Amino acid sequence: MSAQPSPQTTDAAPRPVTTRKRPLLDRIPVISHLRQSVGLQRVMLVLGLVLTVVFVVVAALAPWIAPYSWAQRSVDGVDFGTTQPPNPLNIWGTTVSGFDVYSRVIWGAQTAFLAIVAAVLFSIFLGIFLGLVSGYFGGWLDRILVVIADAIYALPSLLLAIVLSIAISGGRSTLQSGILSTALAITVVFVPQYFRVVRAEVVRVKAEPFVESARVIGVPTHRILIRHVLRNSTRSIPVIVTLNASEALLTLAGLGFLGFGIEATSAAEWGYDLGRSVADASSGIWWTSIPPGVAIVLVVLGITLVGESLNDLSDPRLRRRRRAGGAA
Repeated sequence: MSAQPSPQTTDAAPRPVTTRKRPLLDRIPVISHLRQSVGLQRVMLVLGLVLTVVFVVVAALAPWIAPYSWAQRSVDGVDFGTTQPPNPLNIWGTTVSGFDVYSRVIWGAQTAFLAIVAAVLFSIFLGIFLGLVSGYFGGWLDRILVVIADAIYALPSLLLAIVLSIAISGGRSTLQSGILSTALAITVVFVPQYFRVVRAEVVRVKAEPFVESARVIGVPTHRILIRHVLRNSTRSIPVIVTLNASEALLTLAGLGFLGFGIEATSAAEWGYDLGRSVADASSGIWWTSIPPGVAIVLVVLGITLVGESLNDLSDPRLRRRRRAGGAA
């Protein structure tokens, strides 16, 4: 009898499971939200991004866009004059102090941008640090920080900014002291928001298996906080940043409007120019108040549209509902 050939058994090694990596554009906060948006939500987000980008570009290129300095009253020996209507020399007219309105509005974008950046950076770093420490370690430190955060919510940002402005510069601010007082006021008021969001995420993340595993194998605490906990606890920060940036601008404008902001000879500030033009409005002089007022409205509108759009798109239920509406 001929031996039957034994069937060949091929024990192929199992193929490694490859995780599909998300494209880079889907990991960048604003761009990923823009790709997910549809319909009216996309229109609002695009409009907000356009207004915000224009504001940032004007602030960065202010020395090249503005024809004159923020405190310049004459050119080539010719005085501008006070409250002059729009003319070839001053295309948006002049203020009651003899400054060029167009130049003041352009330079004011730079001042507003610096104040927003300083206030947001201070709030982010302090809020994230306190939220990270409080949520991870807990105990009596967590209870004390939560009570302090609840107490700070009762402080109005504008009133606190006025007090800090008087304490820092006696109510007569230069560019640095004016931005510093505004940034400190916004920092104190908005740190609890970052603190609460980060703390809640840290409490959730520290109970995950990968954090427990890192703790068991002896990974240092600072490495766990930075590499594992922090990276997974700041997903909502971009939304809060956009929502708080507009409040920083309004606080700066409120200080200037009330006379506690930056002096006209130190820097251009929209709130200061708007406050000085209140008396001009009753005399029919519109060109001193409309440009800075419209600038404040457009910038706040742009930042708010971006923040609200990101907030809606970060909610999976709203995003799914909008996609269903767009498909229908």
